[in-house]
Amino acid sequence: MPTLFVVATPIGNLEDVTLRALRVLREVGLIAAEDTRITRKLLLRHEIRTPLISYNEHNREERIPYLLARLRDVDVALVSDAGTPGIRDPGRELVMAAVQQGVPVVPVPGPSAVTTALAVSGLPADQFLFLGYLPRRGKERRRLLTSVASEPRTVVVFEAPHRIRASLKDLAATLGEQRQIVICRELTKVYEEIYRGTAGQATAHFSEPKGEFTLLISGADATQQETPADAEEVVEELRRLKSGGLSAREAVGAIAERHGLPRRRVYALWLEL
Repeated sequence: MPTLFVVATPIGNLEDVTLRALRVLREVGLIAAEDTRITRKLLLRHEIRTPLISYNEHNREERIPYLLARLRDVDVALVSDAGTPGIRDPGRELVMAAVQQGVPVVPVPGPSAVTTALAVSGLPADQFLFLGYLPRRGKERRRLLTSVASEPRTVVVFEAPHRIRASLKDLAATLGEQRQIVICRELTKVYEEIYRGTAGQATAHFSEPKGEFTLLISGADATQQETPADAEEVVEELRRLKSGGLSAREAVGAIAERHGLPRRRVYALWLEL
């Protein structure tokens, strides 16, 4: 029975592709690519002439029935622009549609920006929390960052160049300047950069950001998860959240949950600001 192969492709350097992936891409009858222009560069580099068809978030509704029909006759390979399909791209919908039709789905593993960044970060990677892309809007972004303020695991996020500085500022406002972060820019590409420091330092460093960014944020240590010793520490945290743009309800709720304090007590401290 024809098979849907989920094939990981390079995240930058075109040599970072497995021998199995190249064989599968040569042997299948059709390749469903997020952007055919990007995938064609990989195929030309390795002299692969398999037919291509676009499959992305804009055309997936019309493409899925077509691809399922083709899967009655030929094997199909699903690829994304970079890395492993199904992670922050529309690949999941095609996989689920194939599963529902009884089509075998076979993974062909390979590069991933998440695991690549973790490997070189030096931060704990035995457990981690992946949040995908941070929200576009500042209020929603700060709310999400506040919700993981006491998270002990390393946090991994993606960010676009035109939002990286705003996200770093929100990160400093919600998590503080004590957190160590690692920023991987343009992984495996010509201008690859791995920066280590704090959010404030990174904001100054990336004055004209370009490329794709993967951010790794150190988890909260034991002292950051404890209840503050006195009201001054709580007030200082509330002041930082307020300067970051959080509303009273958001800030009070975050601090109360983080330190196990009554909301009324925290709100009274907020009013003192």
